[in-house]
Amino acid sequence: MTHPQRFLEIASKVALAVDHQVIDRIVAGLLSLREAHGRLFFLGAGGSAANCAHAVNDFRKLCGIEAYSATDNVAELTARTNDNGWETVFESYLKTSRAKPADAIFVLSVGGGDVARNISVGLIRAIEYAKRERMKTYGIVGRENCFTKQAGDEVIVIPVPDPALLTPLAEAFQAIVWHAIVSDPRLSLHPPAW
Repeated sequence: MTHPQRFLEIASKVALAVDHQVIDRIVAGLLSLREAHGRLFFLGAGGSAANCAHAVNDFRKLCGIEAYSATDNVAELTARTNDNGWETVFESYLKTSRAKPADAIFVLSVGGGDVARNISVGLIRAIEYAKRERMKTYGIVGRENCFTKQAGDEVIVIPVPDPALLTPLAEAFQAIVWHAIVSDPRLSLHPPAW
């Protein structure tokens, strides 16, 4: 079997194993957020940050939800990183945005944060801030035993059976899952042109 064949075979199994009930609960939560005129803040690093930018477009354009990605303003991002450290970036963004209980964060991350290993501390601090502010935390992650899953309200874990494929499949399925959310007839206000 070639690598592409194996990759796509595993991807098809992952698709069938994603917990669709969690997706359904996220849709319900986002409906409530939109009705309350809440904002949705996407948080992620690396490839997940790029996915955040794309997701923001879809949630704003297709679902009429006021959404933002904390990594889209490179000047602010690098100034905060330079002056205060990477681990402060997302929490500071939420504070400056005056995030409130009607708002929510949506974490896109392969690893989802690990306190013991000091990984993705910026996401961890943002989730802790969201909890203090009584905001909902949604997420799509690649690891069951991560901080986002443990502390979040509704978090989808992408069930990748081969650790060597964790990053490519987790990041790819972030897009599949958020597209399942934005195309849900209950949430979608404006269908895409194609």
